[in-house]
Amino acid sequence: MYVRQLAVTDFRSWEHAELDFDPGVSVLIGPNGQGKTNLLEALGYLATLSSHRVSTDAPLVRQGAQRAIVRTAVVHAGRELTVELEISPGRANRARLNRCPMPRPREILGVLRSVLFAPEDLALVRGDPAVRRRFLDDLLVLRSPRLAGVQADYDKVLRQRVALLRSAGAARRPEGGAGDLRTLDVWDGHLARHGAELLGARLDLVVELAPHVVAAYHAVAPELVPNPAPEAASAQLEYRSSLGEGVAPGTAGAGKADIAALEQAMLMELARVRPAELERGVCLVGPHRDDVGLRLSGRPVKGYASHGESWSFALALRLGSYQLLRCGGAEPVLLLDDVFAELDTQRRARLAEVALAAEQVLVTAAVPADVPAELAGARFDVHGGTVRRLR
Repeated sequence: MYVRQLAVTDFRSWEHAELDFDPGVSVLIGPNGQGKTNLLEALGYLATLSSHRVSTDAPLVRQGAQRAIVRTAVVHAGRELTVELEISPGRANRARLNRCPMPRPREILGVLRSVLFAPEDLALVRGDPAVRRRFLDDLLVLRSPRLAGVQADYDKVLRQRVALLRSAGAARRPEGGAGDLRTLDVWDGHLARHGAELLGARLDLVVELAPHVVAAYHAVAPELVPNPAPEAASAQLEYRSSLGEGVAPGTAGAGKADIAALEQAMLMELARVRPAELERGVCLVGPHRDDVGLRLSGRPVKGYASHGESWSFALALRLGSYQLLRCGGAEPVLLLDDVFAELDTQRRARLAEVALAAEQVLVTAAVPADVPAELAGARFDVHGGTVRRLR
């Protein structure tokens, strides 16, 4: 898979830009603040319908404009598809596939698969659980676009249930709270059904992703791995569910999570914590409360790992994702946003090895010296609101 063309209109700092790419390596070079990251962000948004930098759409639209448009031509297995997304803050975004309007933007998910590594990824190991949950969910959607619908359904039910909990003061009074509590029972069922499917998918994903992350960490930071310790003793991933330590994949045969069992477990836990939820007005059970534990040689990365170890783990998470997607049959586009400047010589070389094996890799850098010499390919100059191909 590779991106043949990218065009943006009123996206971030760009009034308009259009780039033609080839398979292999393409490097966008220019001083900081010229919009290089914005172009990679546009591709990442098309792949996941979310930005790696902001949580809302408003910052994506150029100041003074009403909407932004991102369009790309993607080639996979000899077939070219054109995807267009209109981003309109405060209104529903609109998507087109080969110029045909799609019922929902998420219908375009899966056309472009990409893995983006950026300086913000240090938050994967040092940030809040929400960052790691989003990492898992974005990867889930890249592997199985239908799960975007599951996520949307879960989020909708969660909002409705939280609203009911917050207005449950009347339901706690004797004069007729039973009706409200019966309504809460209904929403518990909806939350458990959608939540169990999302939780099961995450559990299975962590099991499949873990060996790729272990291998990637060994590749990018061999000097940090205990020797001769086994691989499992170095980099480790552990899903931490709000249902407790007993939740684990592999309970339904073939190493897959038992969705029915997870649904029942959620219903039981929701019943147990209901008094606390009514008291606090928050939903205390579900995938929105979960986390992924990251450990190095048995110790938590957060709070214990050095700066170099943290960077190596963040890089291993992205490279592990890349390898997992490759195993799924559709090699993703690798996007490296100004990351070589953050790495030492050895890690640069390791990352360059992976990049050279990719069908397409797009790199941004402030100066040519930040890019390893072996990453020869197309060069683009990004400066003063224009982008120009040099070779």
